Amino acid sequence: MEQLLEILEGLHPEVDFELADDLIDAKIFDSFDIVTLVAEINAEFDVAIPAEELIPENFNSAEAIWELIQRLDEE
Repeated sequence: MEQLLEILEGLHPEVDFELADDLIDAKIFDSFDIVTLVAEINAEFDVAIPAEELIPENFNSAEAIWELIQRLDEE
């Protein structure tokens, strides 16, 4: 989770990712942020995020992103 928080803070250092739970809903992340995030997750965690997983629920919070990474890593 620490590595994920570092990636997220690199995208938006002004956001408290440990508390934020509306990253998509509040339009904190735009499509470019998501593309960048997916690429960095792939590189850092060696996890490919398929297109069908690119839904707001999976990216609204650091916890949701972390759960997605863990779930995909187990598959």
